[in-house]
Amino acid sequence: MAGNPRNGRPYRRLTAQQRALGLPCWWCGGEIAYWITGPEAGRHPASFTLDHAVPLSRGGDLLDPANARSAHRRCNSARGNRTDAARQPVRASRRW
Repeated sequence: MAGNPRNGRPYRRLTAQQRALGLPCWWCGGEIAYWITGPEAGRHPASFTLDHAVPLSRGGDLLDPANARSAHRRCNSARGNRTDAARQPVRASRRW
């Protein structure tokens, strides 16, 4: 299969379906700024992004609706490839 599957129609459809649910961030529970769209959504930390409960790097399915979750861009980025079992709250910094 050529190209990036995240640019394909099935992935865009799954993302649109998840966005339409209007759910809070599955990671922190906060409200997602669904009204932020277009180029600025790619930079805004509170904007919607499609996250995967089982990270793709750990064998999660890119197109499985059961693996799709709504998340803030910042939460998705901060989570990395941790699974729900390794769930930790997103923190701005650590105090030593």
